[in-house]
Amino acid sequence: MLKSRLRQSETAKALKVNNKVLVFYKERLALLSVPKTGSTAYQTALRDRADLVVSGPTDLKHANMRRYDRFFQTMFRKMFDTEMEVMAVVREPIDWLGSWYRYRRRAELAGDAHSTQSLTFDDYLNAYMQTPRPACADVGCQTEFLQPRSNGAGVTHVFRYENQDKILHFLQNRLQCDIQLQRENVSPRCALELSDQIEQRFRSLHGAEFALHHAAS
Repeated sequence: MLKSRLRQSETAKALKVNNKVLVFYKERLALLSVPKTGSTAYQTALRDRADLVVSGPTDLKHANMRRYDRFFQTMFRKMFDTEMEVMAVVREPIDWLGSWYRYRRRAELAGDAHSTQSLTFDDYLNAYMQTPRPACADVGCQTEFLQPRSNGAGVTHVFRYENQDKILHFLQNRLQCDIQLQRENVSPRCALELSDQIEQRFRSLHGAEFALHHAAS
């Protein structure tokens, strides 16, 4: 029993992705953290600059657009008669899943249902396209994370992950501060070999993910 609990604790720690909501009240800006889009580096650099850092509980610190609007935006509307503009970063969908695939190949997940060590990247995308998805590929999607409530507004500023210079310029200009970034939560390096057949099927099934990335700044 004790070994089982320790194993579960180790797995939870290994799976942890440090996402937090940051709110800059004076500048009327909230930063949502889409997992695996480099948000941790900005959180570390800006947490002392933010007026509100939501670091727990889990359901709030990992807030997607719907949850943010329901709890935080509603609070700002009722208490201060104002709203925050919302910023987020999105990643090219195959590259995004590639980051999850590499992240879950780490040694501390060996033998766990979430591990991808025994899978090729083709295997992983096949798993992602299953219903329901197995644990290793059950990572949600970016469109779902940024989907607004039916009675709420969506994300105001969406940037592409690869346009780091634009992200940095926007934040430094909006917050009027210098931002020093350092790389964090870097996934292990490995080749991402993907067959044409799997890629075409994935693009067909998940066209909305590519449309979201294409529409971003």
